[in-house]
Amino acid sequence: MRKAVGLAILATLASVTPALASEAEGGGPGLLTVDGGLMIWTLLVFGLLFGVLKRYAWPQILGAVEAREKRLEEQIAAAERLQLEAKQLVEQNQKALADAHGQASALLAEAKTQSERERVAAVEKTKAEQDDLLARARREIVAERDRAIGELRREAVDLSLAAASKLVGERLDSEADRKIVTNYLATLGEKH
Repeated sequence: MRKAVGLAILATLASVTPALASEAEGGGPGLLTVDGGLMIWTLLVFGLLFGVLKRYAWPQILGAVEAREKRLEEQIAAAERLQLEAKQLVEQNQKALADAHGQASALLAEAKTQSERERVAAVEKTKAEQDDLLARARREIVAERDRAIGELRREAVDLSLAAASKLVGERLDSEADRKIVTNYLATLGEKH
């Protein structure tokens, strides 16, 4: 193909060159002068060149253009597909993000509820422990008071016996004397 195009160009140049050479010498016809032989050779070379180009060059040029057009259409289709996939991925990511926010909110609410339950349980446990400590302290106070009252009564009995023995002049130390004074003090405690 290149050979045919090269030959056509050479033939055209060969026919044009003698006309240019005669014009350069100054004796020949001008550029606007019609030369029948030159016109025939020019048309013949043009026809040959056109035939060669039509036969060999145009199919390849058209094939290359069509192939490029096909590639561009495929690339555009692929780009549209990728854009659609990207939109779908964005939508999926937004849904996943919304689900994650929902799950996080649910977990947070559950954690708050659980912590509130644990706080209430801890408060109740602390209150129960306080009530137990208070009840134990009250029992200890009552036991201590009863023991102190018992000691006071014994001391009161001893003092009463000591006072009575000074009054009577003899020592009142027997168990019967103690019983009489204890009974008397118990009757005094009931009146008050």
